[in-house]
Amino acid sequence: MIFSYIRVSTDTQTIKHQQDEIQRYCDLNNLTIDTTIEIEISSRKDTRARKIDELLEELSIGDMLIVTELSRLGRNTGEVINLIDMILKKGVEVRILKQNLFITESDPMNKMMITMLSMFSEFERDMISQRTKEALKGLKDRGIKLGKPTGVIQKSIFDKDKEKIVELLEFGLSYKKIVDKHLGYGSQSTLYTYVQKRDLI
Repeated sequence: MIFSYIRVSTDTQTIKHQQDEIQRYCDLNNLTIDTTIEIEISSRKDTRARKIDELLEELSIGDMLIVTELSRLGRNTGEVINLIDMILKKGVEVRILKQNLFITESDPMNKMMITMLSMFSEFERDMISQRTKEALKGLKDRGIKLGKPTGVIQKSIFDKDKEKIVELLEFGLSYKKIVDKHLGYGSQSTLYTYVQKRDLI
């Protein structure tokens, strides 16, 4: 079977770019994805939350795993290397599109290449983070206010059900009951904050 693993870190990113990249590669190489695991979550979360554990359980000898780049698999060099080691020991081939790597257990050069590429990827992320912090500090030192303008209300997961929430509150339902019985997501406190900030009642 052929698997693909797609992960984005924040809700400002989309999975479509990775989907399209993997699909183009498969079309060019006459491959068909059997199972795709997609997740929108930070690499700082544990392997269970990132569905890595689920991926490892499903992979078996003779399978192929396709990802767009090494950084999708782990948060640092050590984690990426350990994960790929585990996948290779299952007899699974790993294809990393951005780095143009076809990794199998029988190739002794694999670990060295993975280590080098992972280190460069981690270094690049650190440099971007450092440059961002320096740029923000420079703006702050020049007296430029950072963040959203006062009065700007951020989007919320509850926006799509705003009318329903107002209606249920008018019927006298508690925040807890609305979250547990009618929405199925969020928490009592976050819903309360949402209602108060938007002055819905």
